[in-house]
Amino acid sequence: MKLGIIGLPNVGKSTLFNSLTKAGAESANYPFCTIDPNVGVVAVPDERLKVLTDMYSSKSTVPAVIEFVDIAGLVKGASKGEGLGNQFLSHIREVDAIVHVVRCFEDSNIIHVEGSVDPARDIETIDLELIFADLDTVEKRIAKGAKAAAAGNKGLAKEVDVLKKLKDLLEAGKPARVYEAADDDEQALIDSFWLLTSKPVIYAANVNEDDLADDGASNPHVATVRRIAAEQGNGVFVVCAEIEQELAELSDEDKKAFLDDMGVKSSGLEKLIVASYDLLGLMSYLTAGEKETRAWTIKKGTKAPQAAGKIHSDFERGFIRAEIVSYDQLIACGSFNAAKEKGLVRSEGKDYVMQDGDVVLFRFNV
Repeated sequence: MKLGIIGLPNVGKSTLFNSLTKAGAESANYPFCTIDPNVGVVAVPDERLKVLTDMYSSKSTVPAVIEFVDIAGLVKGASKGEGLGNQFLSHIREVDAIVHVVRCFEDSNIIHVEGSVDPARDIETIDLELIFADLDTVEKRIAKGAKAAAAGNKGLAKEVDVLKKLKDLLEAGKPARVYEAADDDEQALIDSFWLLTSKPVIYAANVNEDDLADDGASNPHVATVRRIAAEQGNGVFVVCAEIEQELAELSDEDKKAFLDDMGVKSSGLEKLIVASYDLLGLMSYLTAGEKETRAWTIKKGTKAPQAAGKIHSDFERGFIRAEIVSYDQLIACGSFNAAKEKGLVRSEGKDYVMQDGDVVLFRFNV
C-alpha cells in the first residue's frame, strides 16, 4: 500500500512524515522545504506476529508495510504550475490513497500561507487544484478521442461519452470518485484514466497536544474537517504531528507509557493505519512456520487462490486447498496440531473468502 501525504505548506505535513517514517525529510517553517518526494516504508504494527513468532520459534518476522510518499506543499495555481505544482501533482497519481494533512491548530509563530487557520478553505484549495488538474487531463483525452469516435470507433465513443460525464462532474466542483459507474467495465475504464480525484482521501486533522485527550472533540476546526469528511465519504483521524515526532524517538515500552500519561489510546500511525485499511477495504492474513512468520495484506473479499498468489504466482496457479485456522482459535489451542485435533483447522477450496486473522497453510502443485 502506498499513501501520498499532501497539504498546504506549513500544516505539519513533513513533520508528520518524519515522525511516521523516521526518514528525516527536511522540515522547516517555509514553503517548499520538500521539493522532491521523500519516501519511507513503515511496518504495520500487529501484535499477533510476535505471538506467532514465539509459538513457532520463527527465525524471522515480516510485517505488512505501508509506503509513505511526502509530496511537497501545494498552493493555489499548482494545477497550472504554480509552486512547482505540476511536478508534485504527478507524484500523486502513483499512490493508492491520499493523506491530506489539515492544520487545526493556532500558532502565531508558524506562518500560514493564507494568513489564518481555516480548514474548510484549505481543503477546498487542495481539492480545486486536483479537480483543475483532472479537468485538464479529461479535456485532452476528449479532444484526442473525439475524431476516432466520430469515425466509428465504438470503444473510443464510449470512452469519450464517459469522459464528458466526468468533465461535467469536475466542472461542478465534484471529485471523480463520486461518479457512479454503470458497471464494472465502466469503472475499469475510469480507473484507467488515473485521475487524481479518483483517489480515496484520509484527512489528518493536525492539532495541538491539548486536543489529543478528547480526540479533538472540543476543537471547532476538527469538527469542520469531520463534517467535510462525512459529506465526501472520506476517512479522518486526529493527530498531533509534534507529539508524533517525540514518540518516534521512544522505545515501544516508553511510547506506551507516554501515551498512557496523556490519556491517549493510539498513536497517530496506528490511527492512520486503521483509517487506511478501513477506507481501502484491506485486511491481513497470516502465515507462520519455523522459517518465517508473516502478515500479508489483501483486499476484503479476496478468495483463497488469489490470496495465495500474494506469496507467489505459482501458489495461485497450482492451488489445491488452504488449511486454515483463525488466529484466536490457534492461540487458544496452543499449537496448530492441537487445533487440528479439535477439528478447528479447516480445509478450504477455491471459493473460500479469506478472513482477517486467518492463519493459513497453502497446498499447491508446482
